[in-house]
Amino acid sequence: MVAADPSPTCTLVLGPARSGKSRWAEHLAKHSGLPVTYVATGPRPSLDDAAWAARVQNHVIRRPSHWTTMEVDFALAQELRCLKPPGLALVDSLGTWVAAGLNLDSPAWQQRTAELAHSVSSCAVPVLMVSEQTGWGVVPPTAIGGLFRDRLGSLEQQLAPLCSAIWLVIAGRALNLTSLGMAVPTD
Repeated sequence: MVAADPSPTCTLVLGPARSGKSRWAEHLAKHSGLPVTYVATGPRPSLDDAAWAARVQNHVIRRPSHWTTMEVDFALAQELRCLKPPGLALVDSLGTWVAAGLNLDSPAWQQRTAELAHSVSSCAVPVLMVSEQTGWGVVPPTAIGGLFRDRLGSLEQQLAPLCSAIWLVIAGRALNLTSLGMAVPTD
C-alpha cells in the first residue's frame, strides 16, 4: 500500500456498469479548462465482438475532436509518467487495466499497482480516473471473476488516499463522496 498526501490533481470517479461514470468524468474534464488526453486502457475491439465495438464507438463519438487519445492497454503507469503540462489525463478505465493483469501472480500484481500509484501521485498533469464498482450483489461464480472483483476493489482503496476528489455515479446521478463520507480506518 502506498501512503501519500492527497494530491489536488487526482480525481476518482466510481460507478457500476451503465451508471454514467464515464459521462461524468468527461463532463469534469471538459469543464477543467485544460487540454485533455483521453487515456484508453481497454483493448481494441475485435471484429467478432460487436457489443464491445459499439461501446468503444460510443465513447469515441462523445469525445470532443480536439482531445488527444492514448491507447495504453496495460502500460498505464509508464504512459502517465510521459505526460507534460498543460493538460489533464482522463483514464477510462481501471477495470479494463485490472482485467489485463489478471494473469499476474500476487507479487507481480502488487508491483504493478505500486507503480501505478506512484505514477498517479507524481504525474505532471491532473489525473481523472474512471473505475467500475463490482461486488455489490452477486458473488462471482468463477475464481477469475472473484480475483477481478478483489483486485479492482483493493486498487481503488489504494488509489483513493491519493485523490482530492472521489465521486460515485449511480443511475446517472453523481455523488461527491469526498464531502459526504469519511475514510474507513485501516486498523
